[in-house]
Amino acid sequence: MVDFSNNKLVYVASGCVKSGSGDLAARLKAILEGLKEIIAAHGPVEVAVEKVFVNANPQSTLALGQARGTAICAAVLAGLPVAEYTALQVKQSVVGNGHAAKEQVQHMVRRLLALPGDPAPDAADALACAICHAHGEGLRGLARTKRRRRR
Repeated sequence: MVDFSNNKLVYVASGCVKSGSGDLAARLKAILEGLKEIIAAHGPVEVAVEKVFVNANPQSTLALGQARGTAICAAVLAGLPVAEYTALQVKQSVVGNGHAAKEQVQHMVRRLLALPGDPAPDAADALACAICHAHGEGLRGLARTKRRRRR
């Protein structure tokens, strides 16, 4: 999580929701409950997620899609708007190169958020997505949508 106000990014939190072992339904439930707790604790106003890409292993792609869908449901159930970005968009926004290596993303996330060290790879990816949203069209687009709804 990052806070973005007065054109300044501030690190709030990062971590990992552990789904444990067991059947798929139990793991998805753990993700949903974990994210509900995080949303309640930190009170975000918007959520940004990375779009799923299709990789060589269809089972991995399917599992990632199901976990991603659960995360989106947690946000929607909390009444939060959800923005989606491709990995290319995230890397372009944070590093300036859509084909940047994970290490480059970690380094830039560290610099942009003034962290004492490089975040773990998964945390860096999530924080990079939040940074992309904060810097990109996402916030401006959501603001326009909210203004239209008020009219």
